[in-house]
Amino acid sequence: MADDDPGILFTQPDRNLAMELVRATEAAAIRAFPYIGRGDKNGADGAAVDAMRKFLGTVDFAGTVVIGEGEKDEAPMLFNGEVVGNGNGPACDIAVDPIDGTSLTAAGRSHAISMIAAADRGSMLDASSVFYMDKLVTDATGIGVVDIRNPIGENIRALAKAKGKALDEMLIGVLDRPRHEQLIDDIRAAGAGTRLLLDGDVAGGINAARYDSRLDMCVGIGGSPEGVATACAIKALGGFIQTVLAPQTDAEREKGAAAGLRFGEVYEADDLVKGDNTFFVATGVTDGALVRGVERKGPIIRTESIVLRARSGTIRRVTADHLVQKWLGED
Repeated sequence: MADDDPGILFTQPDRNLAMELVRATEAAAIRAFPYIGRGDKNGADGAAVDAMRKFLGTVDFAGTVVIGEGEKDEAPMLFNGEVVGNGNGPACDIAVDPIDGTSLTAAGRSHAISMIAAADRGSMLDASSVFYMDKLVTDATGIGVVDIRNPIGENIRALAKAKGKALDEMLIGVLDRPRHEQLIDDIRAAGAGTRLLLDGDVAGGINAARYDSRLDMCVGIGGSPEGVATACAIKALGGFIQTVLAPQTDAEREKGAAAGLRFGEVYEADDLVKGDNTFFVATGVTDGALVRGVERKGPIIRTESIVLRARSGTIRRVTADHLVQKWLGED
């Protein structure tokens, strides 16, 4: 059936859905703007959550939050299982993060984004019972070349050969965490350089999958919800992602097993989100390699967003100017 067949529209996300969802990420980013560099990450997050939720309520879809603010954050809004949208339109799973990088926002550091991913209802892996997963992301060059089960040095050498790059030209993204000390040492021992990410591994993963990015690979343990959201973007970019769940406690492992999650097995892109009818939208909160952050220019606020759709393989960049007075209530 054609994309505009009514039977399709009410079971799969409509082609215009992403352009509606970007209004919600723009709203979240703008509302977080006054908190940039102010040291109040909870204030920034609260403002972004409230704005995103209000805008999602106006969108023509029936969205179920599969990945939200989540149990880890004890969120009162945009929690896992919450239904958003006006109910008119496609039934979708959505993953939301009003600010991926609240600490970055509070400190005024780069790479904080507001993001939403969407896919057909029932297609996203619900990994909310296990907070962390090990991840490996590359662009399409990594397909059939690297494997998360291999040592990092072996993967770096294989990817460098496939890309036709010298080892000392390879740049690997990894979250700057104590748990990654050995991983960082191993990356450098292989001859590659590291880009240590303070936070925000969704943007790191997406940058590793972009053909025009300086980052060659993103690896290490980060949030499971972020891994599923990243997979929606990777499908649109034609990149490569593998993950392995990384429970931190026996209780978490038991809870994950009860939810049907598999430990010690590799989750490929199609395990994280089924099919190719996926969307990913992100608006910059602070400047980063993926998108520029919110900017105040006299009476307007400027936002930059990226809109990805897997089915069409389309990547759009959306720059928008918003009147300050209407958004922040200034005279």
